[in-house]
Amino acid sequence: MKVKIQVVIENEDGCVQDVEEVACLKRGSLTAAELGLNLAEAKEILRNLQQSLTTHQIREYTAARLACPNCGLKRPQKGSHAIVFRTPFGKLSLNSVRLHQCHCQSSAATGTFSPLAELLPERTAPELLYLETKWCSLLSFGVTLDLLKEVLPIGEDLNMTTIRNNLHQVAERMESEMGEERAQFVESAVERTDAPVIPPPKPPLAVGLDGAYVHAAPRADRKEGWFEVIVGKSINAADEGRYVASVHTYDQKPKRRLYEAMKAHGWEADQAVSFFSDGEDTLHRLQMFLSEQAEYILDWFHITMRLTVISQMRKGMAGTEEAALAAATGKDLESLKWHLWNGNIDPALRVVEGLKTMLAGEGISGERQKLLRAVREFGNYIAANQACIPDYGDRYRNHERISTAFTESAVNQLVSRRMVKLQQMQWTERGAHLLLQVRVQVMNGDLRQTFCRWYPGMKAATDPLPLPA
Repeated sequence: MKVKIQVVIENEDGCVQDVEEVACLKRGSLTAAELGLNLAEAKEILRNLQQSLTTHQIREYTAARLACPNCGLKRPQKGSHAIVFRTPFGKLSLNSVRLHQCHCQSSAATGTFSPLAELLPERTAPELLYLETKWCSLLSFGVTLDLLKEVLPIGEDLNMTTIRNNLHQVAERMESEMGEERAQFVESAVERTDAPVIPPPKPPLAVGLDGAYVHAAPRADRKEGWFEVIVGKSINAADEGRYVASVHTYDQKPKRRLYEAMKAHGWEADQAVSFFSDGEDTLHRLQMFLSEQAEYILDWFHITMRLTVISQMRKGMAGTEEAALAAATGKDLESLKWHLWNGNIDPALRVVEGLKTMLAGEGISGERQKLLRAVREFGNYIAANQACIPDYGDRYRNHERISTAFTESAVNQLVSRRMVKLQQMQWTERGAHLLLQVRVQVMNGDLRQTFCRWYPGMKAATDPLPLPA
């Protein structure tokens, strides 16, 4: 059996202008491998089909621009050159004709221009750019390169450097669209009251922030190290989540980024918002002055984690001559945890002072010194964040959030799976920040809409293919 696939080019009136054969498939005895199309045949058909289509598109576009739009005279040509344009279905070499400006345009009578070069300032098709940025935000650059070459007829010219550079360009374009940074984003009541009847406020929005560390690439001023990535997740009343992330030592607009992420989640200025964090200064400063209806809550998980560490250190004293002291310390730690769970800050701080007095002394053992140091650090931690410690028990009984557990999953989704776990890559702060911006849009489901906004001719993923008449 032989099957020929042809392309029929028609004009607007339906008259056939050209017919080209793009593939000829031969089949013998039917086997599972020869049923339908195989991948190599599909690639070849797509490559040839695209070449035929673009040849006619360029020819028609150039012919329509040979005449001067002002006087209608044909503009003289000054040779032509090839333009390389990368698409998901192969690299194209397009014939770009260079034309002289018409003499009726006195301001540019001696100039020349290329209509095709002006039409295609970018030399990568939006669909290919979208696939590259989406896939390499989810997979390593090497795996993305192999995947693109495996399933698409893009040839052997694509490399990891090109993919990485394209990702950075897309992310920087996203960054350029972000508004200016401000010290505060709290809107006044006068700015918001523009309706005769104020609708009831929406349910509170929960926003959790946490940090993660990424392996840093060596630089001239340092050999190796780590830098921190700030990860956030907002949860609305319907438990729908959205992500935000940045490298805070590189990001120039951290507060604006968080504000825009909250607005994109449907947050309004008069809507209550609960910020959760571990009390770290960078996260606390980031949360401030975003909403006048905000409450700031210290993550209960980080409190219990520190108490668990102190309890384990206390048990290390059980086998020594200070066993009685370790037992008394255990009772105080239980009391301390109970006070904090119920939001009783002053009694909790008094318990900490009592523990410090009990453990202090001259000639104490090394284990006791470590425990004393941990208790002092915990007391300073509670004192510095006492304004953010609510009645956790009451919130828990009313089914309200008390921890950043929902943010821990965001750290795993955005950072760990792509940049830490099983990845031996070393990152620059700029590279990690830009990759995170694309990854955030992918996880939020916004990347396709962003590309459709940049390139109006690009179809959305759900747009149906028009059927022939």
